[in-house]
Amino acid sequence: MSVVERMRVLRVSSPLVRPFVTAVRRTDRLDVVLVEATDADGRVGWGEAAVSWRVTGESPQSVAAAVAGPLGDIVGGRGAGDPALADDLARAIWGNAAARSAVACAVADLAARQRGLSVAEALLGNGATAPSRLRTDMTLSTAAPAELAEQAIAHVAAGFGCLKIKASADHDTVAGLRAVRAAVGAEVSLRIDANQAWDVATAIRIIRTCEDEGLGIELVEQPVAAPDIEGLAGVTAAVGTPIMADEAVRTESDVRVIAERGAADLVNIKLAKTGGPAEAVAAARAAREHGLGVVFGCMMESPVGVTATAHLAAALAPEVVHDLDAALWLQRSPVTGGIRSEADVLMLGDGCGLGIDALASDADADVLADIRVHQGVCA
Repeated sequence: MSVVERMRVLRVSSPLVRPFVTAVRRTDRLDVVLVEATDADGRVGWGEAAVSWRVTGESPQSVAAAVAGPLGDIVGGRGAGDPALADDLARAIWGNAAARSAVACAVADLAARQRGLSVAEALLGNGATAPSRLRTDMTLSTAAPAELAEQAIAHVAAGFGCLKIKASADHDTVAGLRAVRAAVGAEVSLRIDANQAWDVATAIRIIRTCEDEGLGIELVEQPVAAPDIEGLAGVTAAVGTPIMADEAVRTESDVRVIAERGAADLVNIKLAKTGGPAEAVAAARAAREHGLGVVFGCMMESPVGVTATAHLAAALAPEVVHDLDAALWLQRSPVTGGIRSEADVLMLGDGCGLGIDALASDADADVLADIRVHQGVCA
């Protein structure tokens, strides 16, 4: 099988269609950090490093250094389908989950292309066919009730049937949910994402109030601080609304801890946290083994990262409404190909690998690292 001969790290600055606001940050543009892996036959695999100082502790420069150093050393000169690559990448560097994920996804994309399969089909194996369509929710940035209701009306009119409302200490969450529910009616699913904004008592009070008022909340995501597993378990035990762990879950081991302590009903699995597809698959299977629901999510990412996660979701949890709306926040994609969307439906397409063709012609990309490999030695 053709070996990896070149890896590049590219940065493309992309404005968002509107500011993205959560309990922990606000941004109106995205630094898209992409990894290309090219084999000896000229095929290219793609991955994305979703960088955030607050979530992964990484930057475009740190990703470039990791790829130009230990991660490139592991991948260069080896076949993309080498079954030992995933474990070797995991051992090559401590932390740096987004960088590891980008490289692992690029290699997985390349390996699937070499076999003439989509990434989802390669994950399923045995000639199984993956679903070509998934549903996603749409995120509403934290805001005052009237603005939340306005956002909700616009997204439902655009075809979204599941809305995820960002909560924060700056706004009255229950008032906002009342306004949204009144604006969109009973048929639209509502989720809350607190992004660790509350303490245990506040979380229980807000969730119970939503329950008492019949606001019909589908789930509440990460109500308390990620390290506070006992607090998360306390919230889960005290309310009837399903609780989903997000920031508290990065690895298969974290999922097992969550399950053993009864800390959540579902987990949100993100490639930028797991460090790549192999660990994400292990985490999802551990969740199912313990009876936990699985939602695949994303950070603020371009279609490259979202497409990779969508292939995992199609292979492992096609029946779920996932949390994969990030690409819809960009004014333009840095690449051609990958997922397409119609309202809340994501379509994977029928190409090989991730189905990504090339950088978009109008993408103004900075090359942060360019690693060429000759006979297994980085040049």
